Amino acid sequence: MVRFIDIFDNSKLSGKRFEIFIQFLIITSIVTFSIETLPDLSAQLIRALNLIEISCVVIFTIEYIGRIAFSKKGLKYIYSFYGIIDLVAVLPFYISLGIDLRSIRILRLLRLIRILKLPKFNKAIKILTKSFKTIKAELSVVIMFALVFIFLSSVGIYFFENDAQPENFKSIFHSIWWAIATLTTVGYGDVYPITLGGKIFSSFIILIGIGIVAIPTGLIASSINQNIKN
Repeated sequence: MVRFIDIFDNSKLSGKRFEIFIQFLIITSIVTFSIETLPDLSAQLIRALNLIEISCVVIFTIEYIGRIAFSKKGLKYIYSFYGIIDLVAVLPFYISLGIDLRSIRILRLLRLIRILKLPKFNKAIKILTKSFKTIKAELSVVIMFALVFIFLSSVGIYFFENDAQPENFKSIFHSIWWAIATLTTVGYGDVYPITLGGKIFSSFIILIGIGIVAIPTGLIASSINQNIKN
């Protein structure tokens, strides 16, 4: 006979089966959440989707409380990555925040890698984690410089374009979107300079952006390659 406490122990067969069942519910919840965004749904289908969601939330809530009470982590589970995800995903349902965070439940699917003991995936995750730790200081410096350049770019384009496009560049804060899109070389084209000075300024920002994007990419690729060799 399976004890209730055993279903929260992933080292036991009952625990693994329960975890897979939870993953199935997560996928079900994500699918129903996605279906709800479709237009012109019938009232009957909406009721069915709501019933599925309520059932999932009830089970997730019982699981959350059970993990706090019976899992090896105990109260530490509350502050763990999955504990926070679990709480944030169900809390809006009870207190009517008006924010739907069901989609973040998909992050819990990452547990399958650990539960099913997939060696290749575990090794890949370890390599990625170690690689990012190796270049943590370098990435921090790059991010700091990127934030500085985003601000300076916002200031620059504001002074060049505010008079010509007051609706798009109302303030430095409104210019941040353009700065981010330009520095990351995404260039959506929804906001762009029309003055000569703005175009020249944007050209320099784009060139700087290419370097900002290339530096962390090169650092990450080099670090991963080094850790794979080791």
